[in-house]
Amino acid sequence: MESDGPGDGARTNGDATPAVFDRILLKLSGEALMGEWEYGADPVRIAAIASQVKHVADRGVEIACVVGGGNIYRGLAGAAAGMDRATGDYMGMLATVLNALALQDALERIGAHTRVQSAIQISEVAEPYIRRRAMRHLEKGRIVIFAAGTGNPFFTTDTAAALRALEIHADVILMAKNGVEGVYSADPRKEADAEFLPAITHREAIERRLAVMDSTALSLCMDNGLPIYVFNMDDERNIDRIVCGERVGTLVST
Repeated sequence: MESDGPGDGARTNGDATPAVFDRILLKLSGEALMGEWEYGADPVRIAAIASQVKHVADRGVEIACVVGGGNIYRGLAGAAAGMDRATGDYMGMLATVLNALALQDALERIGAHTRVQSAIQISEVAEPYIRRRAMRHLEKGRIVIFAAGTGNPFFTTDTAAALRALEIHADVILMAKNGVEGVYSADPRKEADAEFLPAITHREAIERRLAVMDSTALSLCMDNGLPIYVFNMDDERNIDRIVCGERVGTLVST
């Protein structure tokens, strides 16, 4: 049996603004960790994200995170270069473990209690993913970081986020994007007249092939009525704003 240890599970709520969610899953892309860098993980950027995540946790909100690995390696890119797709995806999963450890370190430097759970067994640096253990960590106030996607090739970390959110009974997924405020009718970087969509249904997003998350992940969320907030990660305070009930970015719901 695990020992709670001093401080484990302790929660404070020094901010007068109440949170509207009890448990959230935050999906961070690998690119969100790059900051101004062209490649890799920017410690300053990771520290800023960690600060906001801890701030939300200090409200008493239970937080799980899923991190991508696109800042280090993309399986699809490897497949396009001739590598076996499954091999490339496994390499991408290992990249997410590196990012999870970097985020864990940044959180623990500022006093947060964390656990990294990996879908690929790497016992020296992370716990294996066990659903009931993850939920127990959340109940004790620990921030849980899910690494290595689903543990299977051909599935993205978007799908891992949807799957883990449903498994741990999260109220909502917070889907962080880079450089865009939410979901648009087209890519705003390429089409100047792209329309910002403040709210949309899962089905519309799938049918219109909008850049929310991949279709497998969207279908999972749609079938289980799980809402998704798509927001701009350039301002880390958006996480707290959403948790406090502000309409930030795009709400994808049934």
